[in-house]
Amino acid sequence: MPVVREFRLPDLGEGLTGAEVVRWMVEVGEVIAVDQPVVEVETAKAVVEVPCPYGGVVTARYGAEGEEIAVGAPLVTVAVASAGGGAEDVAVAPAASSASGASSASSAEVERPLVGYGVAESRGVRRCRVGVAASAPAPVAVVAPAEPVAPVVVPVISPLVRRLAREQGVDLTALTGSGPDGLIMRADVERAVAAKVAAPAVAAPVAAAPEGVVPLRGLRKAVAEKLSRSHREIPAATCWVDADATELMALRRQLNTTPGPKVSVLALLARICTVALARFPELNSSVTEDGSGIVRHSAVHLGFAAQGERGLVVPVVRDAHARSTEQLGEELGRLTESARSGSLTPAELTGGTFTLNNYGVFGVDGSTPILNHPEAAMLGVGRIVAKPWVHGGELAVREVTQLSFTFDHRVCDGGTAGGFLRFVADCVEQPGMLLRQL
Repeated sequence: MPVVREFRLPDLGEGLTGAEVVRWMVEVGEVIAVDQPVVEVETAKAVVEVPCPYGGVVTARYGAEGEEIAVGAPLVTVAVASAGGGAEDVAVAPAASSASGASSASSAEVERPLVGYGVAESRGVRRCRVGVAASAPAPVAVVAPAEPVAPVVVPVISPLVRRLAREQGVDLTALTGSGPDGLIMRADVERAVAAKVAAPAVAAPVAAAPEGVVPLRGLRKAVAEKLSRSHREIPAATCWVDADATELMALRRQLNTTPGPKVSVLALLARICTVALARFPELNSSVTEDGSGIVRHSAVHLGFAAQGERGLVVPVVRDAHARSTEQLGEELGRLTESARSGSLTPAELTGGTFTLNNYGVFGVDGSTPILNHPEAAMLGVGRIVAKPWVHGGELAVREVTQLSFTFDHRVCDGGTAGGFLRFVADCVEQPGMLLRQL
């Protein structure tokens, strides 16, 4: 007789307490395999698909799309095949969930760890006889039919493609994918959207858009909470200086004339930051939660601002101090692409000790950013633009940038912050200085 297993939302990484249901990937009555993704959720860090460690028939789903589910709360219940088990082996679930149409998953299969999220905890499953009432959240759906219908498989891998289709009202089951083996790509959805726009529409009177409140959810909510805390707790100060980046840009052009990966401006600035932090280690730190001490970090985990489909994110280059300029460039490029595609993992978005913010890509010169709590410092770089500049005692046109440095005044005084910024500016103006630091 089938055993009903309850699968709860696992810990998706580094202190996350819950996740918002973006889209259910299975229906009640659907037969699923072990480790098949059943729901797409959005955390404060990323959009992820959650696989279920049980194979069988889905008997209930918990939570509607847009609803937040706490870590440890039920997600789905699954009726799995029992190897000779009786009534004593049935896990607690809604009384109506004891369906007979289970798959042939073995008891060994249903106890497998959840792929990618650690070992599933069996202590969360309470056992009793069939029909005994138990306290559990009300499921969204009811019991599965005796003869479950095989699921319709839509060949889509990217959660971003599914989200785009959902937001634009595109039926993925009606599309033919242009990717390998009929995989539906972003371009396929965009073509379907363009076709809808091009189709003639019946004219209708235009009504005024009603006022509304956009809820803070997912990433936007996490960012709001973190920035508010930073602004509330950290006594931040900002200093800035203009720097002649002509020689730095010339060095980049020279490096990129040789075969191999191209060196970006961001990679050069990241290298300058790691050298500067070696000279001013008090800036690679954070204040303890209770404010009673300062933690000095031995490694530089360099965060950098990147614009992705989910908004502004801060990926982290681990052990940036131990990487060469070329290695920094490779990792910065990899993380930037992941940010654009929305595939950054929670681990790649946490644990930074210092942030490099290149807001010059937005065409602006300066900024007074809010620190990335609990970090103690952030270097900002404005656009590099041709300006009149006194060089060698004469007026000349040079490539100039504005550098700004925001720091937690609890970890250092203005002299240390000014010394750090001046050293960075000197390296930008005379990149040969970096050779003396090796």
